Amino acid sequence: SSPPDPSLRRPLLLSSAALLLGACATSTPAPTATDYTPRPYVQVNHPEWTRDAVIYQVNTRQFTTEGTFNAAREHLPRLADMGVDILWLMPIHPIGEVNRKGGLGSPYAVKDFRAVNPELGTLEDFQGFVDDAHSLGMKVIIDWVANHTAWDNPLLSDHPEWYARDWQGKVHPPLGTDWADVIELDYSQPGLREYMTEAVVYWVEEIGIDGYRADVAGLVPLDFWETVRARLDAVKPVFMLAEWETRDLHAKAFDATYAWGWKNALHPIARGETKGADMWGYYFGQQTSWPEGAFRMVYTANHDQNSWDGTAPDIFGAAYEAAIVLSFTGEGMPLIYNGQEAFNTDQLAFFERDPIRWQDHPIDDLFRRLITLKTDISALHNGPFGAPMRKVETTEADHILAFTRQDEASGVLVVLNLSDTARTIALTDGPFAGTYSDWTKPGADRELAPGTTLSLPAWGYQVFIQKK
Repeated sequence: SSPPDPSLRRPLLLSSAALLLGACATSTPAPTATDYTPRPYVQVNHPEWTRDAVIYQVNTRQFTTEGTFNAAREHLPRLADMGVDILWLMPIHPIGEVNRKGGLGSPYAVKDFRAVNPELGTLEDFQGFVDDAHSLGMKVIIDWVANHTAWDNPLLSDHPEWYARDWQGKVHPPLGTDWADVIELDYSQPGLREYMTEAVVYWVEEIGIDGYRADVAGLVPLDFWETVRARLDAVKPVFMLAEWETRDLHAKAFDATYAWGWKNALHPIARGETKGADMWGYYFGQQTSWPEGAFRMVYTANHDQNSWDGTAPDIFGAAYEAAIVLSFTGEGMPLIYNGQEAFNTDQLAFFERDPIRWQDHPIDDLFRRLITLKTDISALHNGPFGAPMRKVETTEADHILAFTRQDEASGVLVVLNLSDTARTIALTDGPFAGTYSDWTKPGADRELAPGTTLSLPAWGYQVFIQKK
């Protein structure tokens, strides 16, 4: 007999396909209002004490003549009086000797993650530093170097499989760097992840530190940091700062990331290469592309910039004070690098002892007043705890950066002349009309409205506190 005509089966096949598509369509539930409700990207619970926190970085090796924890402890009452909230200590661990750079090596070449560098003191000395800081109302975080170790870290001999290898099977420094004193770890190894997580938990659980600054955080897999954060949160509330600039770090791992974009926008303005209005590119990008719950750390100095790029007074020149004011009044979590309050003009050696030359300087008072302002004005608080910047239009839009930050309880108007020319400007539009006190030059209250004129010297600024 002849085979059946294939065309006779087509209606049956089409019917089956239609039934299958119908089943798929009916198996998907219809969306509800909840499906369209915005969900916060940041799931990290910021500790309450980070609400208005200011970070102070301590380079222990250079912080005092002695370069020890015990010597640094003598500065703690001064820093507490200054208003500092979080003390970030550069790596406290023993430094490798193999392939060491310079006489003392880089503190980021860690020889033992569970020990203290004897040059800085003993474990008991470090515990005393932490306890003293806590008694004065400050928190302590330490640098954590998860991406690499010193060549003579015992992990290389005990667990050689934990290290990244090149095509010849040899260990190597992190790719694309000149960090010849360290070798890269391999986070595809579960054993390494467990070891490193337990070491991180140790310093929080046993010594009582309050979190970490993660060195080159983006060179370590994100899921590792998310595991670490969950473990630490089970011990106590912590603050985590990532030396990196990607938004995904904020979801479940870090409270704060570096705002390199802020620095990269402001430096050329201070050099006269771009105009003050270019800062809005950074701020608008922050408001539109980054999650509301993210803290972005802004700074006019830190250890890398100071040692390799130049001192803050040199980099910013006459714009230095205006840059500091912007770091405290604009969106962002401000950092003070050790010695800034003494107007440090030295590039501190990175691999040698090079103590800060402490001196009294008026800039110390500026930092103190700005910390008080940030603490007292809730609109200036960090991340989701503060208010967004709103642009205020002026007659010198290219050179004047003017903005308000306002919430129900407080508000400020900040006007900065980001140019080397004195300017008299008029406020023309924006959410600023009202009664203010002048923070810059205390005196009688002042009514500000469209058409109000202000005179600012080159690189000058005015900060007004709204009367509520």
